[in-house]
Order: sequence, then structure tokens, then C-alpha cells
Amino acid sequence: MRSDWILDVLADLRSFAQANDLPRLAEHLDDTALIATAEIAMKNERSAKHADGKQSKTGTGPRDFRAGHHS
Repeated sequence: MRSDWILDVLADLRSFAQANDLPRLAEHLDDTALIATAEIAMKNERSAKHADGKQSKTGTGPRDFRAGHHS
């Protein structure tokens, strides 16, 4: 199942936030889109490895996709 549709939804929400003077929300939606992009890419990599017959490990990879951002 394609999961990149969520990126379009996040972009629409960000556009709405910017058009309605909600800059903090727009910034958070940028961060959310980055996280979604990274997770979709990792999911696709795991699926490709699984399709190739290779064992994949879950939970591997960078812990924080937003370099320089700390919670």
C-alpha cells in the first residue's frame, strides 16, 4: 500500500496554517513531514530487503530524523 499520500495531506495542512497566520503549526508540520518521509523510506527499504529474501531488522537507523532538533 502506498503511504506517501500522507505527505500531500501534510503539505495541504501546512499551506492552510501559513495562509491563516499559524506559523508555529506550519513549522511543526514541516517537522512532521520530515519524519514521515524518513519513516516511509525506511519502510520501503525494509520491504525491498524482505522481497529480496534478506532478513530485516526493525528499529535500526537514526534515532532522530531531524538533525539539530531536540525534544
